[in-house]
This record gives sequence, structure tokens and C-alpha cells, in this order.
Amino acid sequence: MQYMLMYTEPESKFAERNDPKAAPDYWGAWSTYIGAMSAAGIVVNGDGLQPPHMATTIRVRDGQREVQDGPFADSKEQLGGYFVIEVAGLDEAMTWAAKSPSAVYGSVEVRPVLPPMKP
Repeated sequence: MQYMLMYTEPESKFAERNDPKAAPDYWGAWSTYIGAMSAAGIVVNGDGLQPPHMATTIRVRDGQREVQDGPFADSKEQLGGYFVIEVAGLDEAMTWAAKSPSAVYGSVEVRPVLPPMKP
């Protein structure tokens, strides 16, 4: 079964990505985690995301497109990246989610992926 793990981070963690003092620990933790998932052979796909201020949110209301710079959600945590993994079930997906760096300082949403639609 495939699950998407969506990692959220507070703004302070996004800042660590480019901080010369904090970046090695930040990226080191993620490299270790991603390496473990890769070694387990469960990674289907995944990417980190640029910081929230790089986002653009689009809505269509009454036929008109509305554009907002930045993320829509006014939240203390923002989406930092995702992986789609293939594992036996939800318990295993949750185990991998709990091992991620962001489980300690942010959160990880675990969501089953819909199976492909058949024509």
C-alpha cells in the first residue's frame, strides 16, 4: 500500500536550511532519515519544498481567478516536503513517519494514496 508522508515545519526550521551554523545538523538529520528509507526500499517518490514565502495560492471563485502570494493557511507549521512510500500498511507508514526529523519539531501527516483510476 502506498502512503504519502507530508512533513510540516515551523518557520524557524525553514530558516535553519540556509543558516551556516544550523544547516549541517538540519540537513544531516534529513539525509540520515532519507537514507534509511532508501535503504529499506520503500521510497516511491519525494521532494523537499521551497519555503512558504515562495508559494502562490490559486482559487477560482465565481469564475474569477484569485491569486495570493504565500501559503493560504495562517498556521505555525507549513508543508516542508513529502515522500510517497510503499509499505505493508498504516502501522509501518506511521513508524517511518515517527522517525522523521519533523516529527520532533513539527508534524507528519500520513495519508493513503488513492489507487490508479481504471478507464
